[in-house]
Amino acid sequence: MPKYLLLKHYRGGPAAHRPVPPMDQWDPQDVEAHIAFQRHVSDLLARNGEFVDAQALTPTQTWVRYGGPGAAPVSTDGPHPETSDLVAGWFMIDVDSHERAIELAAYVSSEPGPGGEPLYEWIDVREVMSELPAGD
Repeated sequence: MPKYLLLKHYRGGPAAHRPVPPMDQWDPQDVEAHIAFQRHVSDLLARNGEFVDAQALTPTQTWVRYGGPGAAPVSTDGPHPETSDLVAGWFMIDVDSHERAIELAAYVSSEPGPGGEPLYEWIDVREVMSELPAGD
């Protein structure tokens, strides 16, 4: 079965359904409802045998690249990408088809936001590359 990564972006996607402030500006009960929905999705996927992993990420990031032979890795907290480039979290799923991945992404998109209104946010659906054959 193919695996897919359902990526959630901080206000990412072609066009927002409606403007929503960053989660750190939501009322605490709205954050709790949002997180409860994420747990519900994880439980649903687990019951269906489709759950692999799910994680939420903070907006803090560090960029790292190889520093070259004999040098330490180079790291910085910039350049700062556009807000839409920040990944908020993901679900890793193992499903029968691309169509099922799209169906699940649409469901995740309906998660509650401020005031309990569905976010209808864009979810980036990415298939995980199959394993490369081992070399001789």
